[in-house]
Amino acid sequence: MPGCKTCRCHTDYHMDITMAMQPIVDLRSRQVYAYEALVRGTQGQSAGQVLSQVTEDSKYYFDQLCRTTAIEMMAKLSDTAKLSINFLPNAIYDPQTCLRKTLEAADQFNLAKERIIFEVSEQEHLTDPDKLIDIANTYNKNGFKVALDDFGAGYAGIEVLHRFQPDIIKLDIALINGIAQDPVKQAIVDGVCLMARRLNIDLVVEGVETEDDYRCLSDLGVYLMQGYLFAKPVVATLPQPSFPT
Repeated sequence: MPGCKTCRCHTDYHMDITMAMQPIVDLRSRQVYAYEALVRGTQGQSAGQVLSQVTEDSKYYFDQLCRTTAIEMMAKLSDTAKLSINFLPNAIYDPQTCLRKTLEAADQFNLAKERIIFEVSEQEHLTDPDKLIDIANTYNKNGFKVALDDFGAGYAGIEVLHRFQPDIIKLDIALINGIAQDPVKQAIVDGVCLMARRLNIDLVVEGVETEDDYRCLSDLGVYLMQGYLFAKPVVATLPQPSFPT
């Protein structure tokens, strides 16, 4: 395969993986907006245990394996649901070349590119904003949606946003937990909501676990949410969310 030596696709990663799916819900329609694929080990290992086995030499292989595993699984589970996949930007040496296997998997399993969202992984801080912008532009040109995960955590923030407007912003969980009792968090999220509306960017909040936080976020105008309040991740299944009354 051209570029193999450069991208270090040889690997010392030996853990078999699967995916747990967790819904992102749209409160306007009370339907699922998309399902995020979250890596797990096939023997019940957590995401942390799986990721602890990833080395610099196996990072590219692992990133590609997660993508193809998630695409194959979603193709078997649904003909229509959108799929959100985390990716490791530091594992990518050339966006178009490294996207090739993803495109091949989407074609092989007949999963339309319009159904796929790529998130900058919360597990890896990117030190080169130019690289992220190049990756995001390449993915958009190839028909995929792009989300900035953990927005506000310090590495995919305003510096990137003013140069590249993603399709989706996902707010850092630290801003969401306990927001109902925190006026400062409420003011920050309110400001981000306004910014997202003006830039025509969808805003997703993660980590919604209590009805108080849910109601507070709803009052602020947030309608795309993800968290245990609606559904926990389930391996190889598309869990149906429950909605507060």
